[in-house]
Amino acid sequence: MQVTRRQFCKICAAGLGGSSLGLMGYSPGEVLAQTNSFKLTRATETRSTCPYCSVSCGLLIYSMGDKAKNARSEIIHIEGDPDNPVNRGTLCPKGAGLLDMIQSPNRLNYPEVREPGSNTWKRISWDEAFTRIAAHMKADRDTNFVTENSAGLKVNRWPTVGFLASSSSINEVGYISHKVLRGLGVVTIDTQARI
Repeated sequence: MQVTRRQFCKICAAGLGGSSLGLMGYSPGEVLAQTNSFKLTRATETRSTCPYCSVSCGLLIYSMGDKAKNARSEIIHIEGDPDNPVNRGTLCPKGAGLLDMIQSPNRLNYPEVREPGSNTWKRISWDEAFTRIAAHMKADRDTNFVTENSAGLKVNRWPTVGFLASSSSINEVGYISHKVLRGLGVVTIDTQARI
């Protein structure tokens, strides 16, 4: 068989391209073997961020449920996102336990209040919870707001309230939260990343 120089270059380029694709994981036999028996093939994949600390590791959350029939989705598996540049698919022990935290029977899904003198928690609506929080904040601020310190300098601070911000929020949410709290005079602001 006579092979010309041009044919030889084409054969080499095709061989190099095929072997490169195989090395990158594009081997059809292996891919088909994995997808035929993989437990998450029917699940819906959603990208998210771990809520625990400020590292912001990427997550892949797999859920089952029929969206067309309005069936409630249930999370069945959580793993690290290999495409995320922060964690590259790895998770710390807290992140690896997210599924247990989400499916815990002790997890609260609605606001509750324990009235003074009571020993039981009572479920309330979100509107009532926001109204109660706003009323307590206003009462405390009206009582404890400091306009001047002992030297007579204007300080305008509210020393009896602290705020713990979420470290997994985006920059804009953190900026607005900080501005609103400083505007109210809150001095003690921290983030869960330091805990």
